[in-house]
Amino acid sequence: MRIAIAWYGAEGQSSYRYFHERGDDVTIVTPQISSQFPLPEGAKAIVGEHAFDHLSDFDVVVRSAALRPDRIVTNGKIWSATNEFFARCPVPIIGVTGTKGKGTTSSFVASILREAGKAVQLVGNIGVPPLDVLSLLQPDDIVVFELSSFQLWDLQKSPHTAVVLMIEPDHLDVHKDMAEYIAAKSGIVKHQTAQDTVISHPLNRYSEEIARQSPGRRMHFADSGEHEVYIRDGAFYRDEQRICGTDAVQLTGDFNLENACAAIAASLEYIDDFAAIERGLRRFTGLPHRLKLVREVNGVGWYDDSIATTPGSAIAALQSFAGKNIVILLGGSDKGADYTPIVQEAQRVGAIVVAIGHTGETIAKLCQSHHVRVIREAGMMPEVVRAAAEIAQPDGVVILSPASASFDQYKSYSDRGDQFVAAVEGIATHGTN
Repeated sequence: MRIAIAWYGAEGQSSYRYFHERGDDVTIVTPQISSQFPLPEGAKAIVGEHAFDHLSDFDVVVRSAALRPDRIVTNGKIWSATNEFFARCPVPIIGVTGTKGKGTTSSFVASILREAGKAVQLVGNIGVPPLDVLSLLQPDDIVVFELSSFQLWDLQKSPHTAVVLMIEPDHLDVHKDMAEYIAAKSGIVKHQTAQDTVISHPLNRYSEEIARQSPGRRMHFADSGEHEVYIRDGAFYRDEQRICGTDAVQLTGDFNLENACAAIAASLEYIDDFAAIERGLRRFTGLPHRLKLVREVNGVGWYDDSIATTPGSAIAALQSFAGKNIVILLGGSDKGADYTPIVQEAQRVGAIVVAIGHTGETIAKLCQSHHVRVIREAGMMPEVVRAAAEIAQPDGVVILSPASASFDQYKSYSDRGDQFVAAVEGIATHGTN
């Protein structure tokens, strides 16, 4: 079978390896090759600006998640690593999607199930590429799969347990509009059966809109109220059963308690061990770049929340430190978001904004019109951190929570976060001079 791997990065590399080892006739088709992902020795490849013009004669085109399906013109079948995994996976899959919190919730689920003695494979953006573990799966394993809208876009089989977290406008630089974004996310439930389960947030209309499309059993999670898994009096509950205290969660922010609620609900589909749930929550101490304390410098806490690429996630970061003196670093590359809500929240909590990156000019103007103190800093991270350090107050916090993507100045959100951490370590060692 003639197979094209359309786009060559981490996922494309995994797909090439999988189909090549299976004995297929595989060609890499990609606009460019990066030094991070060099071509395998002896691999057939079509490389260049117009590489995707040469897909028509392949039997199967395996698209990487970054490539829109409608950009592919072929007489063959359009497929993906995610579709291949779902089609051949012999064990239950817990799929997790949402605008933010996917990685944290997936990690919570994996940690809880492992504490209960389950063998778990965590795959997706935060785990290993799914096709790398397909041949390793054992009959009693459980897969936890973090799923973005790009992976769900053309998914043809849905997970046995689908978790739909809070949804807000995102990736509108790729999706045509919010309707297309929701339609893509809906792939997580679209092919479920009556024997499957969807777990959604009842207070988020987009989460509920997606959940209603499932023919399976519906469950709810939330931080309060009459839901299957919820928080009351400082503890997690299932119906009226106390599971454990919320102090088991080692992460900052009320939104992480909601992520834990969702993870508990998903885990209870497979275990009924409250002690394991508490141990699993305690064991997970967070992922990089997700509201993580870098260190304290001169009484100021510096937090890396570079993963916050939407206004809603940056608002959640501000709310986590309400009552403190806050400096927030906002800005980056544009994903079509409206920054008014995050500026209004900065005004409400009295935060000072350091406006950075490509969207910094827009954010600075909004701050001025809302009477929010703002400093415009167009430099790279060392200059940004020095500017923030000069205005930060003792016992206060500085948060990199940009509400924007990173590609204007950095390779990725993780690169941006790493440079922030390095710059903070720099002022801790050498000061701001």
